[in-house]
Amino acid sequence: MKIKIFIVFIICGLSVFAQQEPQYTQYMYNMSLVNPGYMINEPSIVQVGSLYRTQWVGIEGAPKTANAFANIPLSEKVELSVNYLNDNVGGNVNLSENVFNVNAAYKINLQKDLNLSFGIKMGFDHINFSALGSNVGGDPLFQNTNKTVINIGAGVFLFHKNYYVGLSSPNLIPSDLDVNSDVVYKDKPHAFLIGGYVFDINSEFKLKPSAVVKYVTGSPLSFDISTNVLYQNTFELGISYRYQDAVAGLAGINITPNLKVGYAYDFNTNKLNTYNNGSHEFILLYRFDVLGLSKKYSSPRFY
Repeated sequence: MKIKIFIVFIICGLSVFAQQEPQYTQYMYNMSLVNPGYMINEPSIVQVGSLYRTQWVGIEGAPKTANAFANIPLSEKVELSVNYLNDNVGGNVNLSENVFNVNAAYKINLQKDLNLSFGIKMGFDHINFSALGSNVGGDPLFQNTNKTVINIGAGVFLFHKNYYVGLSSPNLIPSDLDVNSDVVYKDKPHAFLIGGYVFDINSEFKLKPSAVVKYVTGSPLSFDISTNVLYQNTFELGISYRYQDAVAGLAGINITPNLKVGYAYDFNTNKLNTYNNGSHEFILLYRFDVLGLSKKYSSPRFY
């Protein structure tokens, strides 16, 4: 009975899950995932990081997502971002994605401390549907199927040392995966509007509100609103709200000027909260001063 319920969960639910890109509570620390135009804009600084999210703990087969990324400046105006993403839903009956893409962003200086960057993304998404359970593995409905599709995206990013606004579509090409004419995966083009501001409350505290609005064709508009407080440029605490879905607490610490770790816990506000123990998300960021030029930049960004 348990496997039958789980199969219904997978077949009926995956089409819902797959219409959204993997979601992150700490999206503000790797905006290149949703906006190819995003830049850290610190020549000589290479930033690398990883993020891991386990969602809806307590529900068998709930999504787990891992992301490794790097931001690499090539010049004062050009920056590359590289992202690898692994997303898994299910156990014995499993849908997995392995995504690799490269963003290239070009910056135009509009005025002092205000820049506009344009970015494009190119990569691929390998989608795999498999049934390993002995109870279903021989059923033709659950035959192993995989597909590789091309990802192309674009975005613009307006940024100042104290604020940013971005508009993007990280995947412009729709795709799907079907098993015996039943669609188990469907990816539609997404649009993201993202923005944030850094308020200097005093010499000790900074207030960092941010928001992201997500739209997918045929789905309701969704948005996240977050507010973080940064103390002495070292300790960070915040709260986030995802429309009709979850509230979250965030915490981060800059262990050194170049090493940051962060954690977020999501608590569902919808009917799913009865069936799971929340979602956990971890992030690690490290910056390399490749050419020893970081002291040249007297006004580092805090987003």
